[in-house]
Amino acid sequence: MCLAIPSRIVEKNEMLAVVDVCGARREVNLMLLPEEVEIGDFVLVHAGFAMRKVEQDSAQEALKFINQLIDEQKRESSDNFCESLPPDS
Repeated sequence: MCLAIPSRIVEKNEMLAVVDVCGARREVNLMLLPEEVEIGDFVLVHAGFAMRKVEQDSAQEALKFINQLIDEQKRESSDNFCESLPPDS
């Protein structure tokens, strides 16, 4: 399964941009976008390419949902890890 992550453009230079997701920055290619984007816009990124521009409200809603999934996975992984440890000798 593939997941395109909403990312905010923080730098732009012709067909390349630097995007930010929760403090993580990476360079992406803009050549597949059907419309012009500016610094501050949100785009969906997959495999190093910005695929489409998204509205800020939609991007923030998606990021909130992704963060909830990550938090839930951390809780489940933590619980499972502790249950799998051998008892103290």
